[in-house]
Amino acid sequence: MTTVNIRPGINILSVLGHLNYKPWYALGEFVDNAVNSGIEKNWNRLQSLHGHNYKLRVEIELDGTDGGRIVIRDNAAGIARADYQRAFRTAEVPLDRSGLSEFGMGMKSASFWFTNTWTVRTKAVGEKFTGKVRFDLDKIVESGLEQLPIDDEAAKLEEHFTELVLLKPAKMPTGRTIGKIKKHLSGIYRQFIRDGKLELWFDGEQLRYEEPKLLVAPRDGSGAPQTWKTSVSISLPGNKTAKGFVAIREEASTAEAGLALFRRGRLIVGSGDEGYRPTSIFGQPNSYRYQRVFGELHLEGFGVSHTKDAIQWDGLEDDFLSELKKQMNEDPLPILKMAEEYRAKTKTVSLTRAAQSAAVSTAQAITNAEPVIAAQRDEQPTITPPPVELPTPSETAAKRELQLHFKDQDWVITIDLVNDPAIEEWLELSQSNSFKSPKAVGIRMNLAHPFIQRFGGSSGEHIEALLRLAAALAIAETVARDSGVRQVGTIRRHVNELLRKALSDPGITPLDE
Repeated sequence: MTTVNIRPGINILSVLGHLNYKPWYALGEFVDNAVNSGIEKNWNRLQSLHGHNYKLRVEIELDGTDGGRIVIRDNAAGIARADYQRAFRTAEVPLDRSGLSEFGMGMKSASFWFTNTWTVRTKAVGEKFTGKVRFDLDKIVESGLEQLPIDDEAAKLEEHFTELVLLKPAKMPTGRTIGKIKKHLSGIYRQFIRDGKLELWFDGEQLRYEEPKLLVAPRDGSGAPQTWKTSVSISLPGNKTAKGFVAIREEASTAEAGLALFRRGRLIVGSGDEGYRPTSIFGQPNSYRYQRVFGELHLEGFGVSHTKDAIQWDGLEDDFLSELKKQMNEDPLPILKMAEEYRAKTKTVSLTRAAQSAAVSTAQAITNAEPVIAAQRDEQPTITPPPVELPTPSETAAKRELQLHFKDQDWVITIDLVNDPAIEEWLELSQSNSFKSPKAVGIRMNLAHPFIQRFGGSSGEHIEALLRLAAALAIAETVARDSGVRQVGTIRRHVNELLRKALSDPGITPLDE
């Protein structure tokens, strides 16, 4: 054989550069071919040839000189001469589609996505020749070529490898993309790396998958500590299954939490910072479960997109998610509930440093408050009780009403968060007649107040802490007034003045000095 047929020809080849690849998925096509050849199809043969220490080794190298090139090299079994026509023709589906090479597109589509000019040099184990084929899309299109020559050279029977060289790639990885490629590839092929069958190298660095540390903590804050990891097993119509585990990270991570969905040992969805986090299970990015829950699920019976970056759910994704959510909250390890409620104890070093910083800053702010304190000491105490109703704000951010029953009276409490810069006070209180039942108590916190703007931000956790403090002050004032304490509203008035005039200032911290 001196030539190889590349039909169906230029019409398909010309559009491969426009596929919706990401660099790590495009490079993954070459790794897939190596895994298919070295592990899935020829593992026993290669171990017999080299002994049990044989590992599949895939190397990816970037060279930025002379227009640049990307080299992908492996020690898999090579492309047999009998398979050349299938391997080099686009969309030539292999007879055995049970492995990672199932569409007959990977090497060609990924290569042409990077560049119009590339070569593949391969030597199959047990054969006498090394073959080299060069693809030049401009020349193929210009001449309407359907056959490409094969350059042969003699080789030893025991040699085996494949080497691709992508010349002058239009999509040469640079900068931060290189770091993302390494992170994604180590995640995509983590199972083969864990099994000790694959060594994956990128620019001389061996890629390793860093296993997240699991949360070990007692449930509900009491009892013996438990490792928060549990198995999942889901069966769906059409002999489709999903099996694996879900767990809680020891340290929260917005970027690295989420599920990883595998098929045939290779990750399809959820590598790197692209974890699979459907809203119905994980909530919004600011939720604790979004940042702490992770897991690995191996799917069987499902198809994938031809770029191997999406699962073909066949209308079953909602059923899958419903059952997954159910199993993730089952006793004895309700993963979602624990992830949402658990709060990590701040490390002592970090806590001490934060405490020192807060003490210095607050001390400076109190020093600045001396004029306000002096003026308050000369003011008359507040005698007037809170109003029955508060003025209507320009904007209400949230409002909730709850009912409480004490042994002698019903209370209706309204919690109101407003966003109105025209309102001067941080905390306002309204109250109906003390002896009227039900007793109406209104608690209003102003999000536009400079104290909230400085220390509350938009974080739900921080706003909740400040709101709870405001509610405690308001309820304590109400109970004290009902108990006969006179002029108790003076405290709230002074708090509002201090927070606006002095304690909203940033002050100084050790980091500022």
